[in-house]
Amino acid sequence: MRCGSSTQLRTAFYFLRKILTKDQNDQPKLNNMKITSLTLWLFIGLTMITLTNCGQTSATNTSAQTGTNQVDIPELLPRPKALQDATEWERTQSGYMKLSSDLRLKNANAVEPRVTLAQIFVNEARVTGEHGHYYPAALKMVDQALNINKGLDQNLEFLALSTKASVQLSQHDFASALETAKRAIRINPHNAQIYGALVDANVELGNYDAAVEASDQMVSIRPDLRSYSRVSYLREIYGDVDGAIEAMEMAVKAGYPGYESTAWARLTLGEIHQRYGNKEAARKQYETILKERPNYPFAIAALGDLALAAKDYPKAEKLLKEAAGIIPEVGYYMSLAKLYKATGRQEEMRSAEEEIFVMLQDDVDSGHNMDLEYASFYRDQFEDYDKAMEYTRREYEKRPRNIDVNRLIAALMQEKDMKKEAQPYLEVAASTNSRHPELTEMMAR
Repeated sequence: MRCGSSTQLRTAFYFLRKILTKDQNDQPKLNNMKITSLTLWLFIGLTMITLTNCGQTSATNTSAQTGTNQVDIPELLPRPKALQDATEWERTQSGYMKLSSDLRLKNANAVEPRVTLAQIFVNEARVTGEHGHYYPAALKMVDQALNINKGLDQNLEFLALSTKASVQLSQHDFASALETAKRAIRINPHNAQIYGALVDANVELGNYDAAVEASDQMVSIRPDLRSYSRVSYLREIYGDVDGAIEAMEMAVKAGYPGYESTAWARLTLGEIHQRYGNKEAARKQYETILKERPNYPFAIAALGDLALAAKDYPKAEKLLKEAAGIIPEVGYYMSLAKLYKATGRQEEMRSAEEEIFVMLQDDVDSGHNMDLEYASFYRDQFEDYDKAMEYTRREYEKRPRNIDVNRLIAALMQEKDMKKEAQPYLEVAASTNSRHPELTEMMAR
Protein backbone atom coordinates (compact mmCIF):
# COMPACT_ATOMS: atom_id res chain seq x y z
CA MET A 1 0.00 0.00 0.00
CA ARG A 2 1.53 3.30 -1.02
CA CYS A 3 1.65 6.29 1.31
CA GLY A 4 -1.46 8.42 0.71
CA SER A 5 -2.84 6.05 -1.93
CA SER A 6 -6.54 5.86 -2.73
CA THR A 7 -6.62 2.26 -1.46
CA GLN A 8 -5.19 3.38 1.86
CA LEU A 9 -7.75 6.17 2.17
CA ARG A 10 -10.62 3.81 1.32
CA THR A 11 -9.43 1.29 3.90
CA ALA A 12 -9.09 4.06 6.47
CA PHE A 13 -12.59 5.29 5.60
CA TYR A 14 -14.17 1.91 6.35
CA PHE A 15 -12.06 1.47 9.48
CA LEU A 16 -13.02 4.89 10.81
CA ARG A 17 -16.69 4.46 9.93
CA LYS A 18 -16.82 1.26 11.96
CA ILE A 19 -15.19 2.97 14.95
CA LEU A 20 -17.68 5.82 14.80
CA THR A 21 -20.68 3.50 14.57
CA LYS A 22 -20.03 0.77 17.13
CA ASP A 23 -22.52 0.33 19.94
CA GLN A 24 -21.97 -1.13 23.39
CA ASN A 25 -22.28 -4.67 22.08
CA ASP A 26 -19.45 -4.00 19.62
CA GLN A 27 -21.88 -4.51 16.74
CA PRO A 28 -21.45 -2.02 13.87
CA LYS A 29 -24.48 -0.06 12.90
CA LEU A 30 -25.20 2.65 10.38
CA ASN A 31 -25.16 5.91 12.27
CA ASN A 32 -28.22 8.06 11.82
CA MET A 33 -26.05 11.18 11.66
CA LYS A 34 -26.11 12.86 8.27
CA ILE A 35 -23.03 12.06 6.23
CA THR A 36 -22.16 15.74 6.06
CA SER A 37 -21.87 15.93 9.84
CA LEU A 38 -19.20 13.21 9.74
CA THR A 39 -17.02 15.05 7.24
CA LEU A 40 -14.80 16.81 9.81
CA TRP A 41 -14.29 13.64 11.84
CA LEU A 42 -13.51 11.62 8.74
CA PHE A 43 -11.02 14.22 7.57
CA ILE A 44 -9.21 14.27 10.92
CA GLY A 45 -9.20 10.50 11.23
CA LEU A 46 -8.08 9.86 7.67
CA THR A 47 -5.31 12.44 8.00
CA MET A 48 -3.99 10.87 11.21
CA ILE A 49 -4.15 7.35 9.79
CA THR A 50 -2.50 8.41 6.55
CA LEU A 51 0.32 10.27 8.28
CA THR A 52 0.93 7.35 10.62
CA ASN A 53 0.98 4.86 7.79
CA CYS A 54 3.31 7.07 5.77
CA GLY A 55 5.89 6.72 8.48
CA GLN A 56 5.26 3.00 8.81
CA THR A 57 5.38 2.50 5.06
CA SER A 58 8.67 4.35 4.78
CA ALA A 59 10.15 2.21 7.50
CA THR A 60 8.81 -0.96 5.92
CA ASN A 61 10.13 -0.06 2.49
CA THR A 62 13.53 0.79 3.93
CA SER A 63 13.81 -2.53 5.73
CA ALA A 64 12.46 -4.52 2.79
CA GLN A 65 14.72 -2.87 0.26
CA THR A 66 18.05 -2.93 2.05
CA GLY A 67 19.22 -5.42 -0.57
CA THR A 68 19.62 -4.77 -4.26
CA ASN A 69 16.19 -6.09 -5.24
CA GLN A 70 13.44 -3.49 -4.87
CA VAL A 71 10.09 -5.13 -5.63
CA ASP A 72 6.79 -3.31 -5.21
CA ILE A 73 4.44 -5.92 -3.72
CA PRO A 74 0.87 -4.99 -2.79
CA GLU A 75 -0.01 -5.34 0.86
CA LEU A 76 -1.84 -8.24 2.48
CA LEU A 77 -4.48 -6.40 4.51
CA PRO A 78 -5.26 -7.57 8.05
CA ARG A 79 -8.46 -9.56 8.12
CA PRO A 80 -11.33 -8.37 10.31
CA LYS A 81 -11.18 -10.04 13.71
CA ALA A 82 -14.19 -12.22 12.96
CA LEU A 83 -12.38 -13.78 9.99
CA GLN A 84 -9.00 -14.37 11.58
CA ASP A 85 -9.90 -17.79 12.93
CA ALA A 86 -10.73 -19.16 9.49
CA THR A 87 -8.79 -22.32 8.72
CA GLU A 88 -6.75 -20.87 5.85
CA TRP A 89 -5.75 -17.46 7.31
CA GLU A 90 -2.53 -18.58 9.02
CA ARG A 91 -1.46 -20.42 5.87
CA THR A 92 -2.29 -17.36 3.77
CA GLN A 93 -0.13 -15.08 5.92
CA SER A 94 2.86 -17.39 5.98
CA GLY A 95 2.60 -17.96 2.22
CA TYR A 96 2.47 -14.23 1.54
CA MET A 97 5.51 -13.57 3.74
CA LYS A 98 7.58 -16.33 2.13
CA LEU A 99 6.72 -15.33 -1.43
CA SER A 100 7.40 -11.65 -0.73
CA SER A 101 10.72 -12.51 0.87
CA ASP A 102 11.73 -14.70 -2.06
CA LEU A 103 11.06 -11.89 -4.51
CA ARG A 104 12.83 -9.23 -2.49
CA LEU A 105 15.81 -11.20 -1.30
CA LYS A 106 16.37 -14.01 -3.81
CA ASN A 107 15.08 -13.35 -7.31
CA ALA A 108 13.29 -10.11 -8.16
CA ASN A 109 12.42 -11.45 -11.62
CA ALA A 110 10.84 -14.72 -10.49
CA VAL A 111 7.52 -15.43 -12.22
CA GLU A 112 5.86 -18.13 -10.14
CA PRO A 113 5.84 -16.21 -6.81
CA ARG A 114 4.07 -13.35 -8.55
CA VAL A 115 1.35 -15.62 -9.87
CA THR A 116 0.91 -17.29 -6.50
CA LEU A 117 0.64 -13.89 -4.81
CA ALA A 118 -2.03 -12.95 -7.35
CA GLN A 119 -3.95 -16.10 -6.43
CA ILE A 120 -3.69 -15.20 -2.74
CA PHE A 121 -5.10 -11.75 -3.51
CA VAL A 122 -8.01 -13.24 -5.48
CA ASN A 123 -8.90 -15.48 -2.57
CA GLU A 124 -8.66 -12.62 -0.06
CA ALA A 125 -10.97 -10.51 -2.22
CA ARG A 126 -13.58 -13.28 -2.01
CA VAL A 127 -13.16 -13.77 1.73
CA THR A 128 -12.89 -10.16 2.93
CA GLY A 129 -14.82 -8.20 0.32
CA GLU A 130 -11.89 -5.79 -0.16
CA HIS A 131 -12.30 -5.87 -3.93
CA GLY A 132 -10.93 -2.37 -4.46
CA HIS A 133 -7.55 -3.36 -3.07
CA TYR A 134 -7.15 -7.00 -4.02
CA TYR A 135 -8.30 -7.25 -7.63
CA PRO A 136 -6.02 -4.45 -8.87
CA ALA A 137 -3.24 -6.00 -6.75
CA ALA A 138 -3.80 -9.40 -8.39
CA LEU A 139 -3.79 -7.91 -11.89
CA LYS A 140 -0.61 -6.01 -11.12
CA MET A 141 1.24 -9.16 -10.07
CA VAL A 142 -0.06 -11.35 -12.87
CA ASP A 143 0.71 -8.74 -15.54
CA GLN A 144 4.24 -8.44 -14.16
CA ALA A 145 4.56 -12.22 -14.38
CA LEU A 146 3.39 -12.27 -18.00
CA ASN A 147 5.74 -9.45 -18.98
CA ILE A 148 8.73 -11.10 -17.34
CA ASN A 149 7.97 -14.58 -18.66
CA LYS A 150 7.07 -13.51 -22.24
CA GLY A 151 5.98 -17.04 -23.09
CA LEU A 152 9.34 -18.62 -22.22
CA ASP A 153 7.91 -21.09 -19.70
CA GLN A 154 4.63 -22.43 -21.05
CA ASN A 155 3.51 -23.83 -17.70
CA LEU A 156 3.97 -20.48 -15.98
CA GLU A 157 2.35 -18.68 -18.90
CA PHE A 158 -0.70 -20.90 -18.53
CA LEU A 159 -0.83 -20.39 -14.76
CA ALA A 160 -0.63 -16.61 -15.15
CA LEU A 161 -3.29 -16.49 -17.86
CA SER A 162 -5.73 -18.68 -15.96
CA THR A 163 -5.29 -16.49 -12.88
CA LYS A 164 -5.81 -13.34 -14.94
CA ALA A 165 -9.02 -14.75 -16.44
CA SER A 166 -10.32 -15.35 -12.92
CA VAL A 167 -9.67 -11.72 -11.95
CA GLN A 168 -11.28 -10.41 -15.13
CA LEU A 169 -14.38 -12.47 -14.40
CA SER A 170 -14.52 -11.10 -10.87
CA GLN A 171 -14.38 -7.57 -12.24
CA HIS A 172 -17.16 -8.39 -14.75
CA ASP A 173 -14.87 -7.90 -17.75
CA PHE A 174 -16.35 -10.96 -19.41
CA ALA A 175 -15.20 -10.42 -22.98
CA SER A 176 -11.58 -10.00 -21.90
CA ALA A 177 -11.87 -13.02 -19.61
CA LEU A 178 -13.07 -15.14 -22.52
CA GLU A 179 -10.10 -14.17 -24.68
CA THR A 180 -7.64 -14.72 -21.82
CA ALA A 181 -9.12 -18.16 -21.12
CA LYS A 182 -8.87 -19.11 -24.78
CA ARG A 183 -5.20 -18.11 -24.80
CA ALA A 184 -4.61 -20.34 -21.77
CA ILE A 185 -6.44 -23.31 -23.30
CA ARG A 186 -4.27 -23.10 -26.41
CA ILE A 187 -1.31 -23.72 -24.11
CA ASN A 188 -2.91 -26.45 -22.01
CA PRO A 189 -6.23 -27.97 -23.12
CA HIS A 190 -6.15 -30.60 -20.35
CA ASN A 191 -6.65 -28.43 -17.26
CA ALA A 192 -10.14 -28.49 -15.72
CA GLN A 193 -9.96 -25.11 -13.98
CA ILE A 194 -9.45 -23.07 -17.13
CA TYR A 195 -12.59 -24.62 -18.62
CA GLY A 196 -14.41 -23.22 -15.58
CA ALA A 197 -13.37 -19.72 -16.65
CA LEU A 198 -14.55 -20.54 -20.16
CA VAL A 199 -17.94 -21.66 -18.79
CA ASP A 200 -18.35 -18.52 -16.69
CA ALA A 201 -17.36 -16.10 -19.43
CA ASN A 202 -19.63 -17.76 -21.99
CA VAL A 203 -22.56 -17.84 -19.56
CA GLU A 204 -22.21 -14.13 -18.82
CA LEU A 205 -21.93 -13.30 -22.52
CA GLY A 206 -24.96 -15.42 -23.35
CA ASN A 207 -23.03 -18.08 -25.30
CA TYR A 208 -24.88 -20.91 -23.58
CA ASP A 209 -24.14 -23.72 -26.04
CA ALA A 210 -20.43 -22.96 -25.78
CA ALA A 211 -20.76 -22.89 -21.99
CA VAL A 212 -22.35 -26.36 -21.97
CA GLU A 213 -19.57 -27.71 -24.17
CA ALA A 214 -16.91 -26.27 -21.86
CA SER A 215 -18.73 -27.61 -18.79
CA ASP A 216 -18.84 -31.13 -20.23
CA GLN A 217 -15.12 -30.92 -20.92
CA MET A 218 -14.44 -29.68 -17.40
CA VAL A 219 -16.38 -32.49 -15.72
CA SER A 220 -14.72 -35.11 -17.92
CA ILE A 221 -11.28 -33.89 -16.82
CA ARG A 222 -12.01 -33.43 -13.12
CA PRO A 223 -15.39 -33.95 -11.43
CA ASP A 224 -15.10 -31.80 -8.30
CA LEU A 225 -16.70 -28.87 -6.50
CA ARG A 226 -15.86 -26.39 -9.23
CA SER A 227 -17.09 -28.53 -12.12
CA TYR A 228 -20.29 -29.65 -10.37
CA SER A 229 -21.13 -26.03 -9.56
CA ARG A 230 -20.88 -25.12 -13.26
CA VAL A 231 -23.21 -27.98 -14.11
CA SER A 232 -25.63 -26.57 -11.55
CA TYR A 233 -25.54 -23.09 -13.09
CA LEU A 234 -26.28 -24.42 -16.53
CA ARG A 235 -29.06 -26.72 -15.43
CA GLU A 236 -30.81 -23.79 -13.77
CA ILE A 237 -30.33 -21.65 -16.88
CA TYR A 238 -32.01 -24.37 -18.95
CA GLY A 239 -34.92 -24.68 -16.53
CA ASP A 240 -33.88 -27.86 -14.71
CA VAL A 241 -34.15 -26.57 -11.14
CA ASP A 242 -34.17 -30.01 -9.50
CA GLY A 243 -31.09 -30.95 -11.50
CA ALA A 244 -29.40 -27.71 -10.48
CA ILE A 245 -30.02 -28.49 -6.81
CA GLU A 246 -28.71 -32.03 -7.26
CA ALA A 247 -25.49 -30.83 -8.93
CA MET A 248 -24.86 -28.18 -6.27
CA GLU A 249 -25.39 -30.77 -3.54
CA MET A 250 -22.69 -32.83 -5.26
CA ALA A 251 -20.45 -29.76 -5.27
CA VAL A 252 -20.95 -29.30 -1.52
CA LYS A 253 -20.17 -32.96 -0.84
CA ALA A 254 -17.00 -32.69 -2.93
CA GLY A 255 -15.69 -29.86 -0.73
CA TYR A 256 -14.11 -29.83 2.72
CA PRO A 257 -16.32 -28.52 5.57
CA GLY A 258 -15.12 -25.14 6.81
CA TYR A 259 -13.31 -24.12 3.63
CA GLU A 260 -14.44 -20.93 1.93
CA SER A 261 -15.10 -22.70 -1.37
CA THR A 262 -17.40 -25.20 0.35
CA ALA A 263 -19.22 -22.44 2.23
CA TRP A 264 -19.70 -20.61 -1.06
CA ALA A 265 -21.13 -23.72 -2.75
CA ARG A 266 -23.53 -24.31 0.14
CA LEU A 267 -24.52 -20.63 0.06
CA THR A 268 -25.32 -20.96 -3.64
CA LEU A 269 -27.36 -24.08 -2.91
CA GLY A 270 -29.34 -22.13 -0.33
CA GLU A 271 -29.89 -19.30 -2.79
CA ILE A 272 -31.35 -21.72 -5.36
CA HIS A 273 -33.79 -23.03 -2.74
CA GLN A 274 -34.67 -19.47 -1.72
CA ARG A 275 -35.13 -18.26 -5.29
CA TYR A 276 -37.72 -20.95 -6.02
CA GLY A 277 -39.66 -20.54 -2.78
CA ASN A 278 -38.22 -23.16 -0.42
CA LYS A 279 -37.14 -20.78 2.33
CA GLU A 280 -36.80 -23.39 5.04
CA ALA A 281 -34.40 -25.44 2.92
CA ALA A 282 -32.44 -22.26 2.28
CA ARG A 283 -32.32 -21.43 5.99
CA LYS A 284 -30.99 -24.90 6.77
CA GLN A 285 -28.11 -24.44 4.32
CA TYR A 286 -27.18 -21.01 5.70
CA GLU A 287 -27.26 -22.26 9.29
CA THR A 288 -25.12 -25.27 8.36
CA ILE A 289 -22.53 -22.93 6.87
CA LEU A 290 -22.25 -21.05 10.15
CA LYS A 291 -21.71 -24.29 12.05
CA GLU A 292 -18.88 -25.27 9.71
CA ARG A 293 -17.44 -21.78 9.19
CA PRO A 294 -18.49 -19.38 11.97
CA ASN A 295 -18.81 -15.68 11.09
CA TYR A 296 -19.15 -16.35 7.37
CA PRO A 297 -20.70 -12.98 6.50
CA PHE A 298 -22.52 -14.08 3.35
CA ALA A 299 -24.48 -16.69 5.30
CA ILE A 300 -25.28 -14.21 8.07
CA ALA A 301 -26.54 -11.69 5.50
CA ALA A 302 -28.54 -14.40 3.73
CA LEU A 303 -30.35 -15.17 6.99
CA GLY A 304 -30.88 -11.43 7.36
CA ASP A 305 -32.47 -11.25 3.92
CA LEU A 306 -34.77 -14.14 4.82
CA ALA A 307 -35.86 -12.23 7.92
CA LEU A 308 -36.32 -9.08 5.84
CA ALA A 309 -38.56 -10.93 3.38
CA ALA A 310 -40.59 -12.22 6.33
CA LYS A 311 -40.86 -8.63 7.68
CA ASP A 312 -39.05 -9.57 10.86
CA TYR A 313 -37.26 -6.23 10.79
CA PRO A 314 -35.45 -6.33 14.17
CA LYS A 315 -33.89 -9.71 13.38
CA ALA A 316 -33.06 -8.68 9.82
CA GLU A 317 -31.37 -5.49 10.98
CA LYS A 318 -29.31 -7.30 13.60
CA LEU A 319 -28.07 -9.91 11.12
CA LEU A 320 -27.36 -7.46 8.30
CA LYS A 321 -25.39 -5.15 10.58
CA GLU A 322 -23.48 -8.14 11.91
CA ALA A 323 -22.50 -9.13 8.35
CA ALA A 324 -21.63 -5.53 7.44
CA GLY A 325 -19.41 -5.34 10.49
CA ILE A 326 -17.30 -8.20 9.15
CA ILE A 327 -16.79 -7.13 5.54
CA PRO A 328 -17.84 -4.02 3.56
CA GLU A 329 -20.10 -5.78 1.06
CA VAL A 330 -22.36 -3.31 -0.75
CA GLY A 331 -25.24 -5.79 -0.95
CA TYR A 332 -25.61 -5.77 2.83
CA TYR A 333 -26.08 -2.01 2.82
CA MET A 334 -28.61 -2.26 0.00
CA SER A 335 -30.64 -4.63 2.16
CA LEU A 336 -30.37 -2.25 5.11
CA ALA A 337 -31.52 0.65 2.93
CA LYS A 338 -34.50 -1.45 1.86
CA LEU A 339 -35.25 -2.20 5.52
CA TYR A 340 -35.08 1.47 6.49
CA LYS A 341 -37.40 2.33 3.60
CA ALA A 342 -39.90 -0.32 4.67
CA THR A 343 -39.90 0.91 8.28
CA GLY A 344 -40.08 4.62 7.44
CA ARG A 345 -36.65 5.51 8.88
CA GLN A 346 -35.90 8.23 6.36
CA GLU A 347 -32.72 9.68 7.82
CA GLU A 348 -31.04 6.29 8.22
CA MET A 349 -32.23 5.32 4.75
CA ARG A 350 -30.66 8.42 3.17
CA SER A 351 -27.41 7.84 5.07
CA ALA A 352 -27.29 4.23 3.85
CA GLU A 353 -28.05 5.29 0.27
CA GLU A 354 -25.20 7.81 0.28
CA GLU A 355 -22.82 5.19 1.61
CA ILE A 356 -23.91 2.72 -1.06
CA PHE A 357 -23.07 5.21 -3.79
CA VAL A 358 -19.61 5.70 -2.25
CA MET A 359 -19.05 1.95 -2.19
CA LEU A 360 -20.26 1.44 -5.75
CA GLN A 361 -17.97 4.21 -6.98
CA ASP A 362 -15.09 2.67 -5.05
CA ASP A 363 -15.58 -0.56 -7.00
CA VAL A 364 -15.83 1.31 -10.30
CA ASP A 365 -12.62 3.22 -9.52
CA SER A 366 -10.82 -0.08 -9.00
CA GLY A 367 -11.88 -1.41 -12.41
CA HIS A 368 -15.04 -3.29 -11.45
CA ASN A 369 -18.03 -3.06 -13.82
CA MET A 370 -21.02 -2.28 -11.59
CA ASP A 371 -23.67 -1.37 -14.17
CA LEU A 372 -26.17 -4.03 -13.15
CA GLU A 373 -25.69 -3.23 -9.46
CA TYR A 374 -26.46 0.42 -10.17
CA ALA A 375 -29.47 -0.58 -12.27
CA SER A 376 -30.91 -2.84 -9.58
CA PHE A 377 -30.35 -0.20 -6.90
CA TYR A 378 -32.11 2.52 -8.85
CA ARG A 379 -35.00 0.19 -9.62
CA ASP A 380 -35.49 -1.42 -6.21
CA GLN A 381 -34.64 1.46 -3.89
CA PHE A 382 -35.71 4.55 -5.81
CA GLU A 383 -38.14 3.14 -8.39
CA ASP A 384 -36.24 5.29 -10.88
CA TYR A 385 -36.81 3.13 -13.94
CA ASP A 386 -35.26 5.60 -16.39
CA LYS A 387 -31.95 5.67 -14.53
CA ALA A 388 -32.05 1.91 -14.07
CA MET A 389 -32.64 1.50 -17.80
CA GLU A 390 -29.67 3.74 -18.57
CA TYR A 391 -27.30 1.40 -16.72
CA THR A 392 -28.97 -1.75 -18.03
CA ARG A 393 -28.64 -0.51 -21.61
CA ARG A 394 -24.93 -0.05 -21.08
CA GLU A 395 -24.67 -3.65 -19.96
CA TYR A 396 -26.86 -4.84 -22.82
CA GLU A 397 -24.45 -3.31 -25.33
CA LYS A 398 -21.70 -5.53 -23.92
CA ARG A 399 -23.69 -8.77 -23.75
CA PRO A 400 -26.97 -8.64 -25.64
CA ARG A 401 -27.57 -12.41 -25.48
CA ASN A 402 -27.43 -12.73 -21.69
CA ILE A 403 -30.83 -13.82 -20.37
CA ASP A 404 -30.51 -11.96 -17.05
CA VAL A 405 -29.75 -8.65 -18.77
CA ASN A 406 -32.68 -9.16 -21.13
CA ARG A 407 -34.96 -10.07 -18.24
CA LEU A 408 -34.06 -6.84 -16.43
CA ILE A 409 -34.69 -4.70 -19.51
CA ALA A 410 -38.06 -6.40 -20.02
CA ALA A 411 -38.98 -5.87 -16.37
CA LEU A 412 -38.11 -2.18 -16.56
CA MET A 413 -40.14 -1.77 -19.74
CA GLN A 414 -43.14 -3.45 -18.16
CA GLU A 415 -42.83 -1.08 -15.19
CA LYS A 416 -42.97 1.79 -17.70
CA ASP A 417 -46.06 0.22 -19.34
CA MET A 418 -44.10 -0.62 -22.50
CA LYS A 419 -45.28 -4.22 -22.85
CA LYS A 420 -44.97 -4.36 -26.62
CA GLU A 421 -41.41 -3.03 -26.53
CA ALA A 422 -40.55 -5.51 -23.78
CA GLN A 423 -41.60 -8.56 -25.82
CA PRO A 424 -38.34 -9.10 -27.81
CA TYR A 425 -36.31 -8.97 -24.62
CA LEU A 426 -38.70 -11.36 -22.89
CA GLU A 427 -38.25 -13.81 -25.75
CA VAL A 428 -34.47 -13.76 -25.34
CA ALA A 429 -34.80 -14.09 -21.56
CA ALA A 430 -37.02 -17.15 -22.07
CA SER A 431 -34.92 -18.69 -24.85
CA THR A 432 -33.28 -21.24 -22.55
CA ASN A 433 -36.56 -22.27 -20.85
CA SER A 434 -35.45 -20.58 -17.64
CA ARG A 435 -37.92 -20.90 -14.77
CA HIS A 436 -36.69 -17.84 -12.91
CA PRO A 437 -39.68 -16.61 -10.81
CA GLU A 438 -39.48 -13.02 -12.08
CA LEU A 439 -39.48 -14.22 -15.69
CA THR A 440 -42.40 -16.58 -15.06
CA GLU A 441 -44.39 -13.73 -13.56
CA MET A 442 -43.63 -11.40 -16.45
CA MET A 443 -44.55 -14.00 -19.06
CA ALA A 444 -47.95 -14.38 -17.41
CA ARG A 445 -48.81 -10.68 -17.64
